[in-house]
Amino acid sequence: MREEIDEADLAPETSLINKGNQESPTTTTLLFTTLVAVSGSFVFGSAIGYSSPVQSDLTKDLNLSVAEYSLFGSILTIGAMIGAAMSGRIADLIGRRATMGFSEMFCILGWLAIYLSKVAIWLDVGRFLVGYGMGVLSFVVPVYIAEITPKELRGGFTTVHQLMICLGVSVTYLLGSFIGWRILALIGMVPCVIQMMGLFIVPESPRWLAKVGRWEEFEIALQRLRGESSDISYESREIKDYTRRLTHLSEGSIVDLFQRRYAKSLFVGVGLMVLQQFGGVNGIAFYASSIFESAGFFSKIGMIAMVAVQIPMTTIGVLLMDKSGRRPLLLVSATGTCIGCFLVGLSFSLQLVSLLSGETSYIALTGVLMYTGSFSLGMGGIPWVIMSEIFPIYIKGSAGSLVTVVSWVGSWIISFTFNFLMNWSPSGTFYVFAIVCGVTVIFVAKFVPETKGRTLEEIQSSIG
Repeated sequence: MREEIDEADLAPETSLINKGNQESPTTTTLLFTTLVAVSGSFVFGSAIGYSSPVQSDLTKDLNLSVAEYSLFGSILTIGAMIGAAMSGRIADLIGRRATMGFSEMFCILGWLAIYLSKVAIWLDVGRFLVGYGMGVLSFVVPVYIAEITPKELRGGFTTVHQLMICLGVSVTYLLGSFIGWRILALIGMVPCVIQMMGLFIVPESPRWLAKVGRWEEFEIALQRLRGESSDISYESREIKDYTRRLTHLSEGSIVDLFQRRYAKSLFVGVGLMVLQQFGGVNGIAFYASSIFESAGFFSKIGMIAMVAVQIPMTTIGVLLMDKSGRRPLLLVSATGTCIGCFLVGLSFSLQLVSLLSGETSYIALTGVLMYTGSFSLGMGGIPWVIMSEIFPIYIKGSAGSLVTVVSWVGSWIISFTFNFLMNWSPSGTFYVFAIVCGVTVIFVAKFVPETKGRTLEEIQSSIG
């Protein structure tokens, strides 16, 4: 059993915090390191976006049935669940940087298998391998970025993870409209190779190096990230003091997470992921085309409008993250998704009773675009930011894996059941999503802490 310790003993010294409140510079090394890390996020987005534009050509070339193509699409999520379950332990064992390289090897093999496929089984093997690598990346990328960035920049930098996922989806969708599925699979390997090459240059996470006792490398990595002329003494000592106070604690297992001291962190982390997924994001993202067609709107115009809204709103979220804070953005975002789902549900209700028949398609479009824009502003990226901030280093692997698995399980449930729900009641489906989004507003207001402008050590000490 883990030895109980006083939370006050884990709190960083006040004098150090006050002295360390000076802003850290944004260095070239920090920018380049973040860019290398979020190349993995682009891989994530490319994998999600691949199946939609290639469906027609792929099913025709390999003579796939609907069931075979459905398996090809869904097996990505199964691979991601397994990868997410293992990601925390792998990242704790071999480090954040090596874990990203490890995941990219699976992604490259997966894309290659898809490119060379002549039968359905190799398509599924390739898709599963890409999914496994994607599941690992979904945990390690935001954690790595949170651990290398100073507190003044951490929120915005970590949210670039979500922006690059959006870019990956959008670029893959657009390219898939003009090129074949085999060439698109080859292009999917490009960001994987870019990240693997970049990982030989960028530093390891200083906090992971401190955790495993590699103090000299910790100092070198932190100095590189903050700039050769920067004074890192306060930040370095804060991280060292916090880490040394935890050295007598063993690595946290899944069972350890359910102790009382971690209840709030776990409740917030898991709660945000459950509400994010059950608010209907993957139902709308995967089946937007059919939603527009059901509502009587041109699907291609609707899809282009979604892309046009998604990327700018995600960018705005990145820029506002460290200015407005996490909680205000989450509240605005969740409120917007609630209204968006309500409007889509209303359009189907009006369509059912033959009221405003000509305008219902525009109400549906407005609702989907409001949902997409609002989700991109906050609910898409901020739960991952908070997940990377609230768990202490010695349980971050197990906790992060659990939260990430919950996210992927929720993703699979909504993706699998969405068509059944739409057959039951299109309007009812979106009213249910609207209720979940409304609950999210209440959850954020009552339980989610503000983490803007605080070091990871301060956040983790206070939330305990």
